[in-house]
Amino acid sequence: MGLWSRKSIAVLQREAAQEGEGGLRRTLTASNLTFLGIGAIIGAGIFVLTGNAAAIYAGPGVVLSMVAAGIACGFAGLCYAEFASMIPIAGSAYTYGYATLGELIAWIIGWDLMLEYLFGAATVAVGWSGNFVKFLAEFGIAMPESLTNAPFAVDAANHFSRTGATLNVPAVVLTALMTVILVIGIKESARFNNIIVFIKLAIIFLVIGVGFAYVNTANWHPFIPANTGKFGQFGWSGVLRGAGVIFFAYIGFDAVSTAAQEAKNPQRDMPIGILGSLFVCTILYILMSLVMTGMVHYSKLNDPAPILVAVAAAGPALAWLRYAVEIGSLAGLASVVLVMLMGQPRVFFSMARDGLLPPVFGKVHPKFKTPYITTILTGSIAAIVAGLFPIGLLGQLVSIGTLLAFVIVCGGVWVLRVRSPEIPRAFKTPLVPLIPILGMLSCFALMAFLPGDTWIRLIIWLILGLIIYFAYSKKHSLLGREAAAAPGMGD
Repeated sequence: MGLWSRKSIAVLQREAAQEGEGGLRRTLTASNLTFLGIGAIIGAGIFVLTGNAAAIYAGPGVVLSMVAAGIACGFAGLCYAEFASMIPIAGSAYTYGYATLGELIAWIIGWDLMLEYLFGAATVAVGWSGNFVKFLAEFGIAMPESLTNAPFAVDAANHFSRTGATLNVPAVVLTALMTVILVIGIKESARFNNIIVFIKLAIIFLVIGVGFAYVNTANWHPFIPANTGKFGQFGWSGVLRGAGVIFFAYIGFDAVSTAAQEAKNPQRDMPIGILGSLFVCTILYILMSLVMTGMVHYSKLNDPAPILVAVAAAGPALAWLRYAVEIGSLAGLASVVLVMLMGQPRVFFSMARDGLLPPVFGKVHPKFKTPYITTILTGSIAAIVAGLFPIGLLGQLVSIGTLLAFVIVCGGVWVLRVRSPEIPRAFKTPLVPLIPILGMLSCFALMAFLPGDTWIRLIIWLILGLIIYFAYSKKHSLLGREAAAAPGMGD
């Protein structure tokens, strides 16, 4: 027993059944889980990245980029669904890694997931702040720049500089509000998220439904603009590069798996939540891409608010739709922050229960039945990071951390099918090992498109995590202690 010690599936399933004193409360239905997934996915991607990918990389062919990214996420989603139904534990990919690839890999995943959830929440909060300030400005309400921007900036060469601002107050306030809601209860959080998701879905359907009446099909020709001579600038290589960019818009569906220990019927409902949210969002992304590139020429969509550019192209007739889009954007980004802040504390919770983090990380509120210590800690750190740092710096780590987790989950499904085929699985990933292999290859391919600096930051982050593991976690691991105390093991 040591770095590669694995936690047995039987033990994990017993832990998943724990409720009541010290356990999380099972209150979430399949629809709650699906809405949590939609809440996490539909945010900056549909409101920002679609236009960016169309204007710079793929043209109207961004529709195909959406399909390609959705398929890549679908491979990972199928693997997540099998694990989540078989091991309905709050730890998500961390727990799956512990069961299949050993303690060290599990720690690396748990540490790595901070890049997706904690930094992801901070990143989206900064984006929400920018949208909120612009929305207020339309009504003549101007907030001072010193209180709406980060005090630090970073350039392309990664050099820090002072901006003269004090703190991004709207980002801090949003993060704090979402944290309070999450502490109060998962059922209340899910209800709040459901309301937000209904709002933004209604607005997205409105834009799609109304927008199709203003589509000029000439804007779709050529559907895949000719390549400029450089890889990734239009042509088929542009479609693939666009898929790499669009992938970031799908990040979040895996956060559904962190709520597995609070699902009423996880064996049935987790696959529905994960795959259902992915399917709905993929369809909406495709339809929105068609509408946007049909309403206005793709070259005009490289804008922080591309949907508003498309709406403005329709003229005064759709001026009323502008405010609905802005409200939808604010609602969409807020729900992403909520679900990201929900995911991270539950990963910490599982790691603490395994002894890899101090016991305080595993405390559950006696009344609300939520991991309140880790929720407050996560929210506080995310609020500080969102208040002090620019969105560009924060966003650089989110995608590569997520992709690495996806690769390990896909590999874990394959490993466990070979090692323990007899274990009951409520949901089975089809075509194993083909689907896991395609999932790993597609995620590795998307990682390969990321800048070298992003890889360097990932390596530094992982080294820091390994230092903590060997300094604390390995010594306090419950699995390691049990093995040492067993007959013939240690003194």
